[in-house]
Amino acid sequence: MAQPFLGVLALLLSVIVFMSIADAASERAGTDTQLLSGDRVLLGTVEEVRSDQARINTGEGQPRFVPMNVRKDKGLLDLKKGDQVEITVNDQNLLVDVHKVGESSHHRVIQGQLAEPLDTGHDKAVIRTKEGKEESHLVRPVARSKVASIPVGADVTFLIDELDKIVDVTMGTTESIHRSAELGQQKSPLKGNLSQIAGVIVTPLKNNTIVIRTEDGKEHAYEARPLIQERLAQLSRGQSATLLVDAEQQVADVSFNQAENSKPRQR
Repeated sequence: MAQPFLGVLALLLSVIVFMSIADAASERAGTDTQLLSGDRVLLGTVEEVRSDQARINTGEGQPRFVPMNVRKDKGLLDLKKGDQVEITVNDQNLLVDVHKVGESSHHRVIQGQLAEPLDTGHDKAVIRTKEGKEESHLVRPVARSKVASIPVGADVTFLIDELDKIVDVTMGTTESIHRSAELGQQKSPLKGNLSQIAGVIVTPLKNNTIVIRTEDGKEHAYEARPLIQERLAQLSRGQSATLLVDAEQQVADVSFNQAENSKPRQR
């Protein structure tokens, strides 16, 4: 008889602890917590800290392992066994942030657009806000693939953490999702309107620059955006092509006849 009684008692204690965590979380939710659509908060208890990782029981069946540097980088106290925590995960079930219950967080939300394609490592982004102001932010590793998939010019919402880094991003409205589809989900998208420069390639891509001769006989040299360089490298000397050049006079896209690639060309 003792074992069933102890089992019921343990269950009741678990419910009481869970409710106390939830109450504390709800008190904080109305103050400074900011979440994007698809984000969710998991409540849990630290069971063990080992090798710079905290094992957290969230009641999901499998524990969550949270790297300690997520908090250390922000100057927050290390987690210890028994701490009650809130884990924020995004719509891909990846870690966004972790805080002790009752601990203040200062996330902010920015509505705007990517002002330009991400650099090669996808670790830095320039955001243009709805007011037209441009801000540069580092991108946390967990958010890099999501940010890199956002087309320049699409309306999105960014979640910025206490260190002013992007930790999540989501499409802001149904309208912006349709607009993103129209942009073709390009990962080397345009900044402003693109000019079409039709002609013949004089100098194939070299040192990030390509030279084209237009119909009026003039030669024009353009730098290439990082995400279009691989495609531009397929062009040979003498090949016809149309370069799509953005407002900064850099090639953002290219159109050419793939069949011409099979013909021998002088480079």
